[in-house]
Amino acid sequence: MIRAILTDIEGTTTSLAFVKDVLFPYARRHLAVFVHTRAADPRVRALLEETAALAGQPLNDPAAVARLLEWSDADVKAPPLKALQGLIWEAGYAEGAFTGHVYPDAARRLRAWHAAGLALYVFSSGSVRAQELLFAHSDAGDLTGLFGGHFDTRVGPKGEAASYRAIAGRIGLPPAEILFLSDVGAELDAAGAAGMATCQLVRPGTEPVPGHPHAADFDAVPLGGGGASLAG
Repeated sequence: MIRAILTDIEGTTTSLAFVKDVLFPYARRHLAVFVHTRAADPRVRALLEETAALAGQPLNDPAAVARLLEWSDADVKAPPLKALQGLIWEAGYAEGAFTGHVYPDAARRLRAWHAAGLALYVFSSGSVRAQELLFAHSDAGDLTGLFGGHFDTRVGPKGEAASYRAIAGRIGLPPAEILFLSDVGAELDAAGAAGMATCQLVRPGTEPVPGHPHAADFDAVPLGGGGASLAG
């Protein structure tokens, strides 16, 4: 019996284009100025120090920015980069530069699942703060009240089963009672290896992967062993 749903964001609740064409370029354009103007902010300073530690060498601020930009261009899931991106996006949302894209079917079904008593959680490579911001400023309004918690790669890589076992432990449910939604086969494989139920969201541009149920949108996501869904 499924009692909780753990969902990815990019390509699942949210279009790949929004993340790749809006969020990432915005953060890249503003990263150097953001670090320069807020270097005294304890949160920024701690992330610059974490960047140097991860790089394995001392870095002054310009060198740290250069390394962060290299990681950004290479799509490295470095925790300090993700956290800084979240801080930059926070400013962007506050200024009205963009709103968070959420597919209408995802917003509708998340609300229905929450109303039906299912616990909802998010696991994304974006920082927890970035996740919260996207759902707080979504096209469908503030969705943050629907979620019981958020997880990012500080809990572990998305392609490793141990990350999903750790999340199940934090949620307080057996993995078999948690359904993981994602568009990425490696993530679904890892969640399945941890004992979670899985479903691939096959949005436009996504190819189905073997070994997992799949759905074209959230309305078609199967819940329970019999393939039933809360499709209203």
